[in-house]
Amino acid sequence: MVAMTGGEALVASLVAHGVDVVFGIPGTHNLEIYKHLAERGVRHVGTRHEQGAGYAADGYARATGRPGVAVVTTGPALLNAAAAVGQAYSDSVPVLVVSPGLPLRHPATGNGLLHEMKSQGTALAAVAAASLRPTSVAEISTAVAQAFSIMTAGRPRPVHLEVPLDVLAETGDVIVVPPVATAPTLPVLALLDEAVGRLASAKRPVILAGGGSKPAANELVRLAELLGAPVVTTTNGKGVLPEDHRLALGAGIHLPAVRELVAEADVVLAVGTELAPADLWYGPLPVAGKLVRIDVDPVGIVTNAVPDVSLVGDSRAVLQALQARLATAQLRGEPGDVTSWRAQKSSEARIEGSEWLGIVEALAAVLPRDVVIAADNAMVCYFGAMTNLPTYTPGSFLFPTGFGTLGFGLPAGIGVKVADPRRPVVALLGDGGIMFTVQELATAAELGIALPVVVVDNSGYGEIRNEMSDRNDPVHAVTFPAPDFAALGRALGCAGVMIDDPADLGSAVSEALIADRPTVIHVRMHEGVSA
Repeated sequence: MVAMTGGEALVASLVAHGVDVVFGIPGTHNLEIYKHLAERGVRHVGTRHEQGAGYAADGYARATGRPGVAVVTTGPALLNAAAAVGQAYSDSVPVLVVSPGLPLRHPATGNGLLHEMKSQGTALAAVAAASLRPTSVAEISTAVAQAFSIMTAGRPRPVHLEVPLDVLAETGDVIVVPPVATAPTLPVLALLDEAVGRLASAKRPVILAGGGSKPAANELVRLAELLGAPVVTTTNGKGVLPEDHRLALGAGIHLPAVRELVAEADVVLAVGTELAPADLWYGPLPVAGKLVRIDVDPVGIVTNAVPDVSLVGDSRAVLQALQARLATAQLRGEPGDVTSWRAQKSSEARIEGSEWLGIVEALAAVLPRDVVIAADNAMVCYFGAMTNLPTYTPGSFLFPTGFGTLGFGLPAGIGVKVADPRRPVVALLGDGGIMFTVQELATAAELGIALPVVVVDNSGYGEIRNEMSDRNDPVHAVTFPAPDFAALGRALGCAGVMIDDPADLGSAVSEALIADRPTVIHVRMHEGVSA
């Protein structure tokens, strides 16, 4: 037991859980935390807005599989980070947001304290898995351990940890709580056996791989090869099977070819996917055969589709168990023509993404195999790159699915580069989306990271412009001139390039991947393009 201030106890507890980098912004109320970061060996990456800190922590977590941590101050700073917390919740990403809170004996009706708000905990609990508030120095380390347990055991989710201002400054006796070890969970044996029976007897099995399959990429490949089953991924599962693998159909679960493939399957194995409307776009999948679902979340496993066999457990452990049992089983699978399905799906994807194919193909020609695409909620990403730009590793396509925030791509890409400076990363955004977090170009410049930031400019909110038009509504408030992003990038310490012809994009990205600073590549779409 050691005497520490609350701030020191907090930082020591984070370090005990392996935290060596945090994203954030110092403020009057969190200085007792900042005071102890450097002395405890924790690197601080200063963003220019708390939402950027949250997204960067998210990108860090997606890249490493470990929780990303953001440290912000009270009130508006915490609310600035709330959208990023909501995005992490939607995409099942472990992000810890640490903030100070109002003092323990703060007047219930308020007294006008700086950054005062009625309840930070209530606000963040609405978008996070939990909001924890220790009420003494001695409780802080336990609260940190509990936060990590919530984030890492079962379905990954973000957590908010609020330490009252007076507790941060007080001194107390502290026992630093070590991480809580948890074992992978497995379903009951009877259900495993039932799933094995279904899969062994399947003649036309299909695998749907979601974001929850990423930790089990190797096991998923082996099982797919054992069954001879084609694999389709959701957006968050993109790359879990290398997209040049003979069984890979890539991402794009919403496309008609995938719906047809699923309808013809006699067994569909869904791994770590919500089967959510945000992925399916056009209604539930027409599963005519038996549905076997693997999900670590006992609530999620019956959401959106009721499975015939529910396997609640860690995807990696469950796939290993299935593979071991199927290795000695009599399999009835009939090798199908995956090539024709892939061709059909590719044709549909190219039609859907035709306006962005020049950009996507220019990228595909130069990107290294281990690249990470930090994508934003832009048409070039979900119509273009998601289905037409192949990736080859799990977690290689970061996208704000579900919650659907704008401005995710740039700070998430920064988070990946902080996690692994050697990993090639490209941020891909629209001109509307980057304006939500454009100030993080200064963060990237300060870090001196080689980060191509490709901004596809269609003069506004192209998707909403199309929706207004499709509804025969007045089309307004969706078209506006973009700034000169190349010049803006240079003003903030980046390199900047303006491109009018997508054919020039490949060389610009190649140079940016080895530059000594980030490069903003402003791509102007031709007039009359719908997005």
